[in-house]
Amino acid sequence: MRKFKFYFAVISLIAIGYGQQNEAKTTDNTLPDVLKTIDGQTVNTVSAWEKKRRPEVLTLFENNIYGQTLKNYDSIKFTVTHDVPNAVNGKAHLKEITMTVWKAHKFLDIHLTVFTPRNSKRPSPVFLLINNENKNNADSSEKSRNDFGPVEMLLDSGYAIASVYVSDAAPDSKETYQNGVLQLYPDQVTADNGMKAIGAWAWAASRAMDYFETDNEIDFNKVGIVGHSRGGKTALWAGAQDQRFAMVFSSCSGCTGAALARRQSGETVKAINTAFPHWFNNNYKKYNDNVDALPVDQHMLISLIAPRPVYTTSATQDLWADPVGSYLSMVKAQKVYALYGKHSELTPDPPLPNTPIINSIFGYHIREGRHDLTAYDWGNFIRFANFNYFHQ
Repeated sequence: MRKFKFYFAVISLIAIGYGQQNEAKTTDNTLPDVLKTIDGQTVNTVSAWEKKRRPEVLTLFENNIYGQTLKNYDSIKFTVTHDVPNAVNGKAHLKEITMTVWKAHKFLDIHLTVFTPRNSKRPSPVFLLINNENKNNADSSEKSRNDFGPVEMLLDSGYAIASVYVSDAAPDSKETYQNGVLQLYPDQVTADNGMKAIGAWAWAASRAMDYFETDNEIDFNKVGIVGHSRGGKTALWAGAQDQRFAMVFSSCSGCTGAALARRQSGETVKAINTAFPHWFNNNYKKYNDNVDALPVDQHMLISLIAPRPVYTTSATQDLWADPVGSYLSMVKAQKVYALYGKHSELTPDPPLPNTPIINSIFGYHIREGRHDLTAYDWGNFIRFANFNYFHQ
């Protein structure tokens, strides 16, 4: 066991050392200034941030990376298709909901699964999981549940858990990603700044928020969105453009998630656009060989979530997701949070493995292991949510 721990500590230190070699690429002089407007004005108040600079930054991300955020549908209907009042050994009320969205005589069904603590005397806070793994994660089949969506752990901690499966919104395929949300918005497929798969997944998460407003077992003001890997990229984008999410949890999200693009450490903009051309808009590909020309970087994405809490994770075996760059994005976003009087417990350098930062507006850990979403991650998410919801 000692050899095992020593091995992962060494791997982590190598990751940190490799990241520090690229620190010159991430100085304040080379990153876009999140508090400087397009016309060169410096923002130093919440009002100026919210009225001028924040809309600018959001539009820059829409036009250059994630695609347009669309809200113009005709109607939405929620149908409970499965209702089990005594699920999970009597711990939960389970509901499976079909969210049907209509636009221009077309409709789309997206399925949402919700477990709420059965004996709660008040509406429950909820974690919404962007399920980009097994369709059965956090679903109604007890045999299929695992640590990716640990239903019982969350219920026992007083939280509800809901999940939406990404392929309902956009199949994760460059050939078929249009077969979902984009059927309602076909012009997005060819528009250079059009929404693609990750934008569609974030759109589906916002429709789940629409549902939570109608469910009296859910505390609508305490909805945290959780995603891992490409789901972690989605969670950050959803939290940035939909301010109804109370907090954001992003696991091992790497390039075009939490990690700073200009570091070019691990997965790069060119690599992700080549392997997954259907995730981001067409304009993003213009920066494959010229990342420094991007008018944004990922610290600005996290800044869009201000003043709400954000927790990101990394893993010692997941250098592809650039653990150091993912941490530095939050460090660089602190000055926007400071406008709101929100100060974090982040240190200048990332913490050692398995030493999470919890009691803070920004949370972070790097854990021993591989690219995954684990019970260790969820345990820290619960502690972070408890602190920010109940102990500040």
